[in-house]
Order: sequence, then structure tokens, then C-alpha cells
Amino acid sequence: MNTDWQAFLDSQGGHIGSDGAAQFDSAPADPASALIDLSHLGLIAVSGPEAQDFLQGQLSNDLRELSDTHTQLNSHCSAKGRMLANFRVLRFEESLFLLLPRAQKDSLLKRLRMFLLRAKATIDDASDALVCVGIVGDCAEDALTHAFGRLPSEPNAMVRKGATALIRIADPHPRYLLIGPAEAARSAWEAARAAGAEPANPDLWALRDIRAGIPTVLPETSDSFVPQMANMQLIDGVSFHKGCYTGQEVVARMQYLGKLKRRMYIAQAELDADAEPPVPGTLLSSPDSTSEQAPGRVVDARPTGTGRWEMLVVAEISAAEQGELRLGDAGPVLSVSPPPYGFPSKDLAQDEPA
Repeated sequence: MNTDWQAFLDSQGGHIGSDGAAQFDSAPADPASALIDLSHLGLIAVSGPEAQDFLQGQLSNDLRELSDTHTQLNSHCSAKGRMLANFRVLRFEESLFLLLPRAQKDSLLKRLRMFLLRAKATIDDASDALVCVGIVGDCAEDALTHAFGRLPSEPNAMVRKGATALIRIADPHPRYLLIGPAEAARSAWEAARAAGAEPANPDLWALRDIRAGIPTVLPETSDSFVPQMANMQLIDGVSFHKGCYTGQEVVARMQYLGKLKRRMYIAQAELDADAEPPVPGTLLSSPDSTSEQAPGRVVDARPTGTGRWEMLVVAEISAAEQGELRLGDAGPVLSVSPPPYGFPSKDLAQDEPA
């Protein structure tokens, strides 16, 4: 963590949790307006004259669509087309930044460097050079407008002021991600506090991602999902026209020649006090499954009250919509629903790949 930022969080009553982000002992679970330290996220910077060309051959989305006002979700896949990591990509001047959980950062750094070869690009860990803050709710919008001049109005849109970026994140309520130097993050935090925002814990950010249907690949689920299984094609996270990249043949074949048998749902469960809580990678079961594999697994999960959990799960479509899904072999039945962006009427695209 950036040392200046850590000193500021200490002055605000925060303490660093096991994930590397600040926790606030008296934080409300779901305040109307919240400030969230996102230091559990890391940044990989890819710079140089061939940075974009190099990443274009490694990532699932089309980096030519990035701009000073548009970010995108993206992923890096194995040769079998399964996501090893997913992340948000943004452009700062001549550098591209990949924002992802620190728990995934080192393995992705190592893998990207393995493919770098003679490309005129550098790959660096920028996690402590910039600070990430989440801002939720509308009470801070006036302060942010004053700081940036205007607000990004659509999901994935970005506005910048100097070396600081403000990105709109998909959510029914105003939600922003601020990335910038520690001093800029401190100024934004203090302005939002003055406007009524309350410090909250990182679980709230993860919960809002769950409710928005935004998946996060973690070490427990790395190499588990083809992008379409986690709805990445529905949230601007994969391009089917960009050309070759690692795993592209499998991803394209599922889109144009196969049939999508699994996809991602929002799920809720009530657990007994002595039950094992759901964690990323927890397997699901279903008496209606005909697969030789488990019919699904948890992508991410967060508690919302005593015994109550909300989660994202990748599951067999038939089991989710016609049968019943349980946590583990004998856990509670999940209440399953589509994400807020819904599902297309049919799962296969009708146009031909480029």
C-alpha cells in the first residue's frame, strides 16, 4: 500500500485487513453514501510503443476501443479459453493499466512477461504508485463535479483531471472508482466526507459488484470459466471481431458453433449458524444435473445479514432454471435470478466471425 495513503487511512480510524485494504470497525453495512478503500486491488502498467499491440494479442477485448473517456472490462485466458484473470483496463497517456485483485496480480504479471519476448513494451507493478477509492451514493456527486468539472454518465466511462481518473461503475445507484495519486485521493475522500459520505468496508464494493452482475476471477476460480460462462460478453468484456488472442479459438467456437450450457446468475441463500459459508470456488449440486462435472460453482459471495448471503454463481442453465441448485452436496437451495442486464433471447450470435 502507498505509505502516504496508509498514514491517511490510519488518521481516519481505519486499520489494514488481511486483504490489504482498510477496514473500519464501526462502518455501517450499507450506508446511503459510502467511501471505500480499494487497496486490495492492484495495478499492472504496460507501457511503450508496442504496449497496445502486445496486449491485443493476449486479452479478450479489443483495446482499440479504449480512449481517454472509455475503459473496458477484459480478461486473459488460457489456451483452453478459460479466464486466468479478469480486470478493468484504462489508458493513461501512453500506458495501459490493468486493475485487478492483488491476489491475482503476481501470477498475471509473471504470465504476461513470459509472452513479452521482443515487444517494445515494459510491464510493471504500479499498485503502490496510485490509490484506488470507491465512492457510492449521490451525496458526493457535487464534490466530485467540482473536482473534475463533470461526471462520467455511463458505465465504464471515465473523466480525468491530471493524473487522476474517475470511472463510472455499473450500478442502479451512483458508483464511481477513483484512481490517482495519494494526495488526490485524500482530497476526494475529505470532500466526500464533508458531503456526508461514510467510510465503509471493501465487502460493500464486492456486494455491489455481485448485485450488478460483474464477476471477479480469484485464485480459487482461475482457469474455471470461459468468458461467456461469466457473462463477460454481456458487459463489454469480450470482442468477437478483434482477431487472434490466447484462447480465442475456444471462445469464438462457443459463440458461433457451440451452445452455451452455463452462465452466471445472482443467487441468495439462507444458511444455518453452523453451516460453512460460501466462498469463491464452492461447488454446487443439483439432482437434475446430467453433467459429469459439478453443475456450478460460486464466483463470489458476501454476507448481507445473519445467515443471509448474496453471491454470483456460474451454473448449468437447465439446472438453474428448471431444477434446483444447492450449495455443496447438502447445503441450502439457492434462490436464483438473472443479473440486472438480463440474458439475450438466444445465446448464439447470428453474424459470422471476422
